[in-house]
Amino acid sequence: MLYPIMTMSRELIDLNGIWNFKLDHGTGFEEEWFGRPLQQAIPMPVPASYNDLYEGEEFRDHIGWVWYEREIVVPQHFFNQRIVLRFGSVTHAAKVYLNGQLVVEHTGGFTPFEAEINAFASPGKNRLTVAVNAIVDHTTLPVGIYREEDVPGLGKVVTDTPNFDFFNYAGIQRPVKLYTTPKTYIHGITITTDIAGTDGLVGYTIDTKGDAEVHVSVQDETGETVAGGNGPTGQLLIKDVHLWQPLHAYLYSCVVELWQQGQRLDTYEQPFGVRTVAVKDGKFLINGNPFYFKGFGKHEDFPIHGRGLDEVVTVKDFNLLKWVGANSFRTSHYPYSEELMRLADREGVVVIDQFPTFIGEQVWNFADFQTSQGIIRVQGNKKGVFTSVRKPKMAAHYLRERWRAIPDFGYKS
Repeated sequence: MLYPIMTMSRELIDLNGIWNFKLDHGTGFEEEWFGRPLQQAIPMPVPASYNDLYEGEEFRDHIGWVWYEREIVVPQHFFNQRIVLRFGSVTHAAKVYLNGQLVVEHTGGFTPFEAEINAFASPGKNRLTVAVNAIVDHTTLPVGIYREEDVPGLGKVVTDTPNFDFFNYAGIQRPVKLYTTPKTYIHGITITTDIAGTDGLVGYTIDTKGDAEVHVSVQDETGETVAGGNGPTGQLLIKDVHLWQPLHAYLYSCVVELWQQGQRLDTYEQPFGVRTVAVKDGKFLINGNPFYFKGFGKHEDFPIHGRGLDEVVTVKDFNLLKWVGANSFRTSHYPYSEELMRLADREGVVVIDQFPTFIGEQVWNFADFQTSQGIIRVQGNKKGVFTSVRKPKMAAHYLRERWRAIPDFGYKS
């Protein structure tokens, strides 16, 4: 699944902003809320976790379904192409309706999903409704313990206890986008890289839908074409390659075009860095050199926003990583947003995707974060090197002095 971008053949509409919102206390599907505009709805920003945006336990600790809704306008000319509705993530399950019709269901609160909506949409105004389930149980990742019990004097009591030490933020937490592609289009791009002396080797595989000629070129950061080829698979040579290095990133662009009878049908650009990664003799090698990890375990967590994507916070966090002398971080404990991972590649920050062993120092945790309330955790986990609003504690100054004196390569090797 390609990240949605605007190109000469693709259009993109951002659906972030203020949506309508309503808690469901168990009657939403029975009353078919998806079949008409939400009644007595309140404003809710997207992307964001809904838990901390209104006061009271009813919002913060709601168990079950909630509903989002907004109007979207689909231009007439979009219907000449594929129209795709895409969610960066919805935590933890979603049912998506357009004009009262079920379009797609998805389970998995930290992964993107999308659906073609040509058959459901009409030119002009359309009503988009999303039912979101925040429950965690033995079928979800991360897991929780969901119980329904009959308690004398109280009736049915529902509890949902997370089996993890961070708050169960929920909602539409990553961007929502509407984009188009031609009917014959680029569906996937796989890139591998290797190094041969001073040159770079770029292997590619292009997955297409429909019959068309595939043209591939590589551009450097100035926009100059440095390699090119034809066909859905191949390998390109970049002379005197600029390597992607930790904290010194260099990104090329793989430009893929589909042509048919002399007409360009589709184009897409995929940024990538030329590098090699290997584990050998107890060492983690980047471009053949032993890398020393310096960084943190890290959560997507910030006051008010919860786990909702906030690119302001993301940029601040990367600046703090560099300020403290870090070169990496470990995801904890779920797939991160595509926007954050793309920025990490651009900034030269190494990401440990729950890798079991490494050489270096990974401090738990980058910043204070929210947990379920109780006598064990009052106002969240306070083990962060930075506060929840990203103020450095004394430990941050100690790590800064230490890590800025330790090289990224060759230390203890």
